Amino acid sequence: MTNPTFLLGGDLPVRRIGLGTGGLVGAGYWGPRGSRAEARALLRAAVERGVTLIDTADNYGPGLAEELVAEALHPYGERLVVATKGGVVRTGPDEWHVAGRPQELRRMCEASLRRLRLERIDLYQLHRFDPAVPVAEQLGALAELRAEGKIRHIGLDTVTVEQLLLAVESVPVAAVQNPFNLRDRSSADVLALCEARGIAFLPYYPLGSGALTRAGATAVAEVAGAHGATRGQVALAWLLHRSPVLCPTPGTGSPVHLAENLDAAALSLSDGDLALLDGVGAG
Repeated sequence: MTNPTFLLGGDLPVRRIGLGTGGLVGAGYWGPRGSRAEARALLRAAVERGVTLIDTADNYGPGLAEELVAEALHPYGERLVVATKGGVVRTGPDEWHVAGRPQELRRMCEASLRRLRLERIDLYQLHRFDPAVPVAEQLGALAELRAEGKIRHIGLDTVTVEQLLLAVESVPVAAVQNPFNLRDRSSADVLALCEARGIAFLPYYPLGSGALTRAGATAVAEVAGAHGATRGQVALAWLLHRSPVLCPTPGTGSPVHLAENLDAAALSLSDGDLALLDGVGAG
């Protein structure tokens, strides 16, 4: 079985296991992690393995992850979908604030276009709603950028059901990013709405920040042992089985972990496996 696909926004086929770029920058999403050459090599290896969705953000680095994507992959192939985010300003390791005024969102989007060497961003995601700015103004800014041809599809990051329902009344929403994994299913209601609307759900922390790959996750280890797989592969395969709209984009800076993550698409879980894994997290 190959990496299954999802039709993002109704017109962009992407393989459901993509690559997040947070693992290419330093701790707290600040500065470099390794060499630029190593990061470029990993991005190219991902595409060579069939990855068609690269998920990044302007505040990773900040700016560094987008630069690396362009250095490694531009000119982009026709099948490659590049997604990025704006609306958050990073000021230090694990330090950031939201910035959702229309002029700020426009400035961020246009800066991402330059760094990524693109005329249009396939998926531009509002990284957070700014509570100090009317939602209509934030969504309106994205709608204007879309009308100008600077972004193709609009996505939202970290939203409630109520916020998503409000948003889809104003703009077409192609994707949502919320936390979701075997142990954290707090966004199950958002996932259900995405399923009903045909919206891609890109779960962040798909491996539970590493918790699902370490010793102690008994059910995960049991299923992994039965299939000759790793715990991480089981966690990713569960997401693929859980819903057809789930498109995990695990980040890594390791070629070995990249290959491991992508090989999870070949793991076929039985009903018994799924029942066992469903008991891992709270509903």
